[in-house]
Amino acid sequence: MDSFSPSLDRDDARAQSSFLTRVYTHLVLAILLFVGLEVWFFQSGIANTVVGIFSGVSWLVVLGGFMLLSWVATMLAAPQVSRPVQYAGFALYVLLQALITVPLLAVADSSAPGVIATAAQVTIGGFLLLTGVVVLTGKDFSFLRTFLIWGGLFGLGVIVCAVLFKFDPGTWFSVAMILLAGGSVLYTTSGILRGGYSRDADIGAAIQLFAGIALMFWYVLRILMGSRR
Repeated sequence: MDSFSPSLDRDDARAQSSFLTRVYTHLVLAILLFVGLEVWFFQSGIANTVVGIFSGVSWLVVLGGFMLLSWVATMLAAPQVSRPVQYAGFALYVLLQALITVPLLAVADSSAPGVIATAAQVTIGGFLLLTGVVVLTGKDFSFLRTFLIWGGLFGLGVIVCAVLFKFDPGTWFSVAMILLAGGSVLYTTSGILRGGYSRDADIGAAIQLFAGIALMFWYVLRILMGSRR
């Protein structure tokens, strides 16, 4: 058996390399699709329609619908289904993120010109830094799972209360959500590099990374908008 181990190791390394290439290719595609959709929404006037619809609907309804459709999209992108269906889930998830971000971008563009580009730069820089931490340290960040679950529930609870009782959670909540997003990036990146995903789960892994980046961008933008007031 030992005589076959070098070949097996090489095959495993090639498979892992192929998996990583696919994951990060899909992540880049998700980011480009997100940016392209936002540019199209604003240049075509669709953004005004989206803002009008969202302003006439309770954010609890929007949040609930987003969570439901995000769950559906994530299930569609699971490795157990066919690749065309996975890509449909991938596209649906990016579309949902683009739609729910439109109102925030509209306010940012009108009240603080230039802040969107700054938020994007900070977010990408933060993502690259967190990815570098995982790659360089080789640390297993799977212990963050409990923190992410409870942190996500806490964040959802605060958002629901803010909508119901009409208050602004404030800067510290945005900071907490950025930390949650950073933890998500660390956890997902660690799982990708340490074999936490099956080799055919590249689309699902890319969606998880994109979700962390989108969450980070949202709250970085909110903080920067607040600093311009």
